[in-house]
Amino acid sequence: MANPAPQGAQFNVAYTLPEKRRAGIHYIPRWLGGVSCYIAFGLGGLLSSLTILPLLRFWPGTPEARIIRVQKAVHFMFKGFVAMLTWAGVIKVSTHNAEQLHSAKGVIVIANHPSLVDVVVLISLMPNAGCIVKQGLWRNPFLRGVVSCAGYIPNRGAELMLEDCREVLARGTNLIIFPEGTRTVFGSIINEFARGAANIAIRTQADILPVVLRTNVRGLTKEQPWYEIPRQTMGMAVEIGNTISHQAYQASLGEHAKMARQLTRDLEQYYQQQLEHNYDFTQ
Repeated sequence: MANPAPQGAQFNVAYTLPEKRRAGIHYIPRWLGGVSCYIAFGLGGLLSSLTILPLLRFWPGTPEARIIRVQKAVHFMFKGFVAMLTWAGVIKVSTHNAEQLHSAKGVIVIANHPSLVDVVVLISLMPNAGCIVKQGLWRNPFLRGVVSCAGYIPNRGAELMLEDCREVLARGTNLIIFPEGTRTVFGSIINEFARGAANIAIRTQADILPVVLRTNVRGLTKEQPWYEIPRQTMGMAVEIGNTISHQAYQASLGEHAKMARQLTRDLEQYYQQQLEHNYDFTQ
């Protein structure tokens, strides 16, 4: 596999020592600020699903233009949410060469999954992003309007999902996928990668843009509920790698599964190498 390591300067947020942990009465303002951000985000999602997103979706234009409008609106909403979390001291995001994400078209963006806000951070950096979302979100009153209006893909079976992915990528939308499937289990560098992203890349002939998310504080993890706000500001560095061409993994008839396994192994090894020197939470 061609080396997808990011070019340019190294990031400093995820490598600086975190601030002192807040405890007792000093933690209350942080907790109130963080929880208020989530409540505002949920209510904003519900209200936008009932107002502005349907309006943008049904405003005159081609189906593609309508979806693009909604995706840009979601991009700005998520950008605002990240700004709120930053103001509340919950997270601080650092990026370098973020224009790679902003200008990407029709690629599969993969990332490790250390925290609850990973997809929000990525979409806040990408005006034309789509996701594969679990069926449960389509029944969530706060988010179902967002995911349906933005043309996100429901996880409804391999073949149907593959056709949806091919259509989304063909119109220039980027597809965000977390190969780990769920947030990284505490104590692991990454979870074992599933072959979904590799299968989609090979079968749709789409390139992959790897993104490494580094954090310097354990927070918003799989083991923690959403309301357990980190006691320290969580620095998150977004490292954008080099595009991996699908042509390096071209498969002849009947070899798709073999090439998908190889690509998955290569991606997992790359993330293991990139993250093995990440911040040590035991310190």
